Amino acid sequence: MSNRLFQGVIHQMRDAIDRTIGVIDETSVIIACSELGRIGEVNESVTAESLTATGTFVVNGYTYRSFGNRPRPEYAVFVAGNDDAAQKYAMLLAVALGSIKQYYDEKYDRGNFIKNVILDNILPGDIYLKARELRFNSDVSRVCMLIKIVSKTDISAYDIIQNLFPDKNKDFVININETDIALVKEIRAGIDSKDLEKLAGSIVDTLSSEFYTHCVVGIGTTVNGIKDLARSFKEAQVALEVGKVFDTERTIVSYDNLGIARLVYQLPTTLCDMFLKEVFKRGSIESLDQETLFTIQKFFENNLNVSETSRKLFVHRNTLVYRLEKIKKLTGLDLREFEDAIVFKVALMVKKYLSANPVKY
Repeated sequence: MSNRLFQGVIHQMRDAIDRTIGVIDETSVIIACSELGRIGEVNESVTAESLTATGTFVVNGYTYRSFGNRPRPEYAVFVAGNDDAAQKYAMLLAVALGSIKQYYDEKYDRGNFIKNVILDNILPGDIYLKARELRFNSDVSRVCMLIKIVSKTDISAYDIIQNLFPDKNKDFVININETDIALVKEIRAGIDSKDLEKLAGSIVDTLSSEFYTHCVVGIGTTVNGIKDLARSFKEAQVALEVGKVFDTERTIVSYDNLGIARLVYQLPTTLCDMFLKEVFKRGSIESLDQETLFTIQKFFENNLNVSETSRKLFVHRNTLVYRLEKIKKLTGLDLREFEDAIVFKVALMVKKYLSANPVKY
C-alpha cells in the first residue's frame, strides 16, 4: 500500500479538520500526518493489539480508529482530542481511507494476479482460491493479446494502452518487459476473430498515427476459464513468432488464422531437414533463382491459373509454361498438379522456417 495515497488525503483534509490528524501502521510508525515533521515517528503507546479494538479508542489524548481487515486491521487514523468531534472525524477518516485502501489493493492485486496467471507463476489449484478472494469473475470469456513495440519512442505505450481500455475491472494491461505488453480483455458472447482483429487494428493505428510508435499484435484464442488464460497468452506469443517468420508484412496475427504455418512451426528442425531432402531429391531448392521463386509465388497467389499468372507477370503464356517445365526438370515437381503444388508450397515454408530459426516458447 502506498503511503503517499494516505498522505494525499490527510493533506487535503487538514484545512477542513482544524486538528492534528494522521495514520499509524501496525508497527506503531506514523506514515501520514498533517504535521509533516511527525512522519516516521514511532508511537509505542499504540500496539498491534490496540488496532484490533472495535470502534474508536483513546490513547494519550488522541482518538484512534482502525481500518483495513486482511486478515486484521493494519492501520489506524488518529485525531487530536478525545471529544465527540474527534470520534466523528476519526470515523469519517477511517471510512474514507479504508475505501481508498480497498480500491488500491483490488486494482494492484488483480493486475498482479492476472500477470502470474498468464506467466504460469501460480499453481493451478491456487488460481480459483485467489480469484475468489479477490472477487474476480472467473467464468466470463476473455482473450489475451500480446503487443510488441518494434520502434522505441519517448512515449509510454503502456500508458496509452491503459487509457484505451479504462475499465480496470474487466480489462487488464500488463507490462511483460521493455517491448511486450499483454492485454487481457473481457469480451461478450458472439465476438469472432474478425472483431478481435479490428480491436487490435485500433491499437496499432492509435499508436502509429497519434504517437508514431509502431507495434505488432498477436491474438490468442478466446477462453472461458481463468486457468486457460496462460494458454491464450502462449498462443499470442506463437502467433507473433509465426507471423515474424512467414508473414513479415502483417501487423496483426491471429492464432486462429495461422493455418499450415502453425503446423510447420511446431515441427522439429531435424524432421524439416529430412523433409526438404526427400522433396528435392533431384536438386536443391537453392538451385532456383530469385526470378523463378517469384514466378512460383505469383503462380500460387493466382490459384495455379497459368493464364491469370502470365497476365499478372506481364509475360506470354508460353514463357510461363517454359518456366514451370524448368522447375519440373530441376525439382521433379509439376506445379500445375495440385498435389505437387501442395508439397512445394509446404517445402518453401519449411525452408523459410529453418532460415529464420525462431525462438520457441
